[in-house]
Formats: sequence, C-alpha cells, structure tokens
Amino acid sequence: MAALCVPGVARRGLTWIVLGTTRREFWSGSRKEKEPVETETVEEVKKEPILVCPPLPSRTYIPSKDLQSRLESHVKDVFGSSLPSNWQDISLEDCHMKFSLLAHLADDLGHAVPNSRLYQMCRVRDVLDFYNAPVQDRSKFDELIASDLPPNLKITWSY
Repeated sequence: MAALCVPGVARRGLTWIVLGTTRREFWSGSRKEKEPVETETVEEVKKEPILVCPPLPSRTYIPSKDLQSRLESHVKDVFGSSLPSNWQDISLEDCHMKFSLLAHLADDLGHAVPNSRLYQMCRVRDVLDFYNAPVQDRSKFDELIASDLPPNLKITWSY
C-alpha cells in the first residue's frame, strides 16, 4: 500500500489532521457567522374567539299521548297495511325492516334509539316500551342538587 504524501495533511486512523487543526475547527471555519436577528416587539391584541361552540342540543324527550297510534301507523307503513291483532308482537329480525321502522319513528318523534340499545329492539313491543320512557336532560349532579341533601352536604355547581 502506497502512502499518500501531501504537505500539511496526514491521516491517522479514520480522521484527517490538516495543519494541526481539529475537525471541529476545520469545519466550523468555513461556515458563515450568523448575524444576530433583531426582533421587533409586537403587542398582542386579545380578541374574543371567533368560533363559539353552540349550546348542546337538549336530549329531553316526553312521550306523546298518541304514541301507540303513531307507532301503529308506522308499523303499517313498513310491514304492510294488514296487521295481526297482536301487532306489538311482530318480530324485528329483518334488519332492513327494523331500520326502516326506527328511522321513521326517529324522524317523527325527534328521539332516536341509541346504538347501545339497538340489540334490545327485538319486537315492536320493545320499541313501544323505549318510546314510552321519558328522558330528562339532567346530569346526576343536577339531580343531587335538586334532592333533599343532609345539612352538612352542599353542592356548588360553578366553575
């Protein structure tokens, strides 16, 4: 192996030594010195947020007095006009019929069956029981505030 002889440059191991300078000194010298950047002070203007969250929709549901007749008419629309006398025992095994009935009722009554309860809707009677139950738009804390509390317990609902 022939040795390369260049004045002022030598190789030791994997590093090059150029005129007695270290690698860091060699490479940093070729870089331009960065000039300090002057920053302008900008006054922050606090503005009200442009996007305001809309109020949460009310989940309150009160069953109507003619719920049974409305449900019966929707069942007639979906399953046909001839219904047996025990129309509340009609099975909802067919997914398309079940979807159609529940979609019509959700549009008509403004209250939909949540996904977590869909598997419980096996018969029309189950749907009727679901829509007969009123729903209040109150949290557990609101119920506790309205209830009769012991004198040593007080709930303050403020942030």
